[in-house]
Amino acid sequence: MRRINHFFDERIMKNLKTILGVALLATFLMSAVQSDETITKEGKTTIVNTTVIGKNIEGYAGPTPVKIYIENNKVVKIETLRTPDGPKYVAKAKKVFEAFIGQPVKKAKKAKVDAVTGATYTSDALIENVRKGLDYYEKNK
Repeated sequence: MRRINHFFDERIMKNLKTILGVALLATFLMSAVQSDETITKEGKTTIVNTTVIGKNIEGYAGPTPVKIYIENNKVVKIETLRTPDGPKYVAKAKKVFEAFIGQPVKKAKKAKVDAVTGATYTSDALIENVRKGLDYYEKNK
């Protein structure tokens, strides 16, 4: 009887190791795919998505990722992505984008941008995300 139990224990362990190996491989592959989506091209526009690279940059209630659209090395558009910060605060905080739009990337990175009163945490996080995205663009364009 012990011999049969030992045989089943070995098979279970072997199957468990296989399943864990597949799970680790899948996790690795998924993280590789995510990082590929950080910078994309649509025609002559380069788009930087800070969802992954700015995942630890938090506003009032959580992460505040953005998409930065760049053409001819100039920031042409910035969008907020899904964030738990309330729509009222995000709407106020998005005013900080005005300091970046139309600027060459190098100049935009150094722009002096003040947080928006009434949405300080959210606007500070958006500013930090834009800067992080612009740094990423310069290193990976």
